Amino acid sequence: MNVLVTGAAGYIGSHTCARLLAHGHNVIGIDNLYRGHQAAANILRGKGGDKFTFQRAEVADRYVVESLLREHRVDAIMHFAALAYVGESVDSPLVYYRQNVAAMNALLEASDAANIQRFVFSSSCATYGQPPEHLVPIAENCPQDPLSPYGRTKLAGEWLLRDLAAARARANRPFSFAALRYFNVAGCALDGSLGEDHTPESHLIPVILLTALGKREHVQIFGTDYPTPDGTCIRDYVHVDDLADAHISALSALKPGATLAYNVGTGTGASVREVLDAARRATGINFKVIENPRRAGDPARLFADPSLIKRELAWSPNVPSIDAIVQSAWSWFKTHPDGYAK
Repeated sequence: MNVLVTGAAGYIGSHTCARLLAHGHNVIGIDNLYRGHQAAANILRGKGGDKFTFQRAEVADRYVVESLLREHRVDAIMHFAALAYVGESVDSPLVYYRQNVAAMNALLEASDAANIQRFVFSSSCATYGQPPEHLVPIAENCPQDPLSPYGRTKLAGEWLLRDLAAARARANRPFSFAALRYFNVAGCALDGSLGEDHTPESHLIPVILLTALGKREHVQIFGTDYPTPDGTCIRDYVHVDDLADAHISALSALKPGATLAYNVGTGTGASVREVLDAARRATGINFKVIENPRRAGDPARLFADPSLIKRELAWSPNVPSIDAIVQSAWSWFKTHPDGYAK
């Protein structure tokens, strides 16, 4: 299959490109390199040879994208290109709506013109907002009530897909899509080739490992008095390679006219202290930790009910333990202390 991947040089996009190549697909990657990395694209080219094509391009440039779709006879699109910082979205909502909604609209216009029939969308658990405790673990029928512009842009992306699918069905032009709502993506490629390199970096596991490497002075815990076994927040961490495989499974499941939505996670969750302990075991370093009061709006527990994707797609994580996830990240970070810059 010929698959166009947006955000192909970013964290999740690059790992998914690698897994697509491993499954024998041809990959056409695009990325504007605003937060993606040319080095990641170069690694993918080394992995895929002539099965991987990369072009620096804007998703919002409809005519460039349409040209690529036609030139490479693309069968399906996987859409990862987006801005993804909740706090940044609160400060700059218009930027988020332009990149995450307007640009996606242009991408769908291009895909519609080229008669693309299969689309896999990188959505988010942020579309659920903060569900009440009795709805955790979160299933797909949980009300979607996002609390941030970021979450609202992801929900708007799902609306775009549903409305396009309905219009295409009325015109007898089948269009199918899968929206994958995932939780905390973590870890690095199990073969050590690709990693996690964000600027700015706010994700817990990279922050911990950069502290262990001496790149940061300390790790901060926000809240130690939650109603959880050790008093710290519990979150669902899914390995990035497992997440990539979930996208590929969803793509394979897309029959004409299908409209699918799945939560992707382990279904168990790990507390902040459990992640810190896993990092100490992986690194052998006793880094500095500072305890702070709770942050407003942080729920005590937030993790997925992944039973639907397990049942319908036969997907399950190959790297389910937080120790294995952290170890995969440490294997990359200790050889790439400056990220892809090295």
